[in-house]
Amino acid sequence: MEHFDAVIVGAGVVGLAIAAKLSEQFSKVLLIDKNACFGEETSSRNSEVIHAGIYYPSSSLKAKLCVQGKEALYRYCEKMQIPHQRLGKFLVAHNEDDEDFLHKTVTLAEQNGVCDLTWRTQSQLRAIEPELAASAALSSPSTGIIDVHSYMQSLLVTFQQNGGLFVANTKMNAAEPMNNGFELQITSVNDAITLSTQYLINSGGLHSSKVATTIAGLAADSIPALHYCRGHYFSYMGKSPFEHLIYPIPEANGLGIHASLDIGGQLKFGPDTQYINELSYGVDEQLREKFYLAIKQYFPRINREKLQPAYAGIRPKLQGENDGFCDFKIQTSKEHQVGGLVNLYGIDSPGLTSSLAIAEYVLQSLLDD
Repeated sequence: MEHFDAVIVGAGVVGLAIAAKLSEQFSKVLLIDKNACFGEETSSRNSEVIHAGIYYPSSSLKAKLCVQGKEALYRYCEKMQIPHQRLGKFLVAHNEDDEDFLHKTVTLAEQNGVCDLTWRTQSQLRAIEPELAASAALSSPSTGIIDVHSYMQSLLVTFQQNGGLFVANTKMNAAEPMNNGFELQITSVNDAITLSTQYLINSGGLHSSKVATTIAGLAADSIPALHYCRGHYFSYMGKSPFEHLIYPIPEANGLGIHASLDIGGQLKFGPDTQYINELSYGVDEQLREKFYLAIKQYFPRINREKLQPAYAGIRPKLQGENDGFCDFKIQTSKEHQVGGLVNLYGIDSPGLTSSLAIAEYVLQSLLDD
């Protein structure tokens, strides 16, 4: 029976970051994913935005890991020559209530260690972004964009150069705690394999709760229910009217239908929020009117016909449709009483931005176990 120092289940962007980090510390690390390639789900279906860390409660992991992860991610991109840009974003207001929210946001951001937000008046905005309609806005210069696929590919190469092994089309069926680790039953393609590992990291994303049910000794009441929240995106044909990212005031369970650019300069709008019961990635053309009406508030000259269905992503949320804020849940042995195990639940936005900081957090939790 082959033995590994650590096994990571799930090769999304967070699983890849954890694998790369653990491969610096341990000589035999295995990363598995049930899909045919890495990053096929949430990690490849998002806005590709590097978030500043301004919205989250100051005591939350999302606030701490987003701010730490943002700086680490920019450094990584520069070192590894990953395509990225610090475009900056405008969080826009349309009335006094919105402006009150922006003032509160500045205070929260400063509590989170984000001290670079600046106020923009309507006349200043008109000079910077002539097509933008807003009474005022906050400018966030540390918000940016990244080529997520290049980033994930780089993490995988780093992992493999450190001696790590990535195996796709592989599913964990069962994990049994034993002395100093776990015995795992996995299926790789059609082969049943038994192996052992000292550490086990469940980074299954949309499937993390399901993966957790296969781990013996883990109390059922320690495994949270995950909610699938689908977000649709529409691309916008032609040259982008904006040079920055444009965000409305956040909505429940999301940041609102915002305008973002990819590395190639393509403008897209989204995501919205739609809770669903099964994984499905379709984009209904009838959503165009909903998007048009939302976008028109800050882009009044929008051409409805230039909006084209693009793609959808699904976020693994801990909060239900009518629930309040839920933080990342990175569950260590101190919480679930199973040594050597880390379960990651509800790693939605800002999971991408936080990925390197999450990886460091996981490593430290293992070393402290």
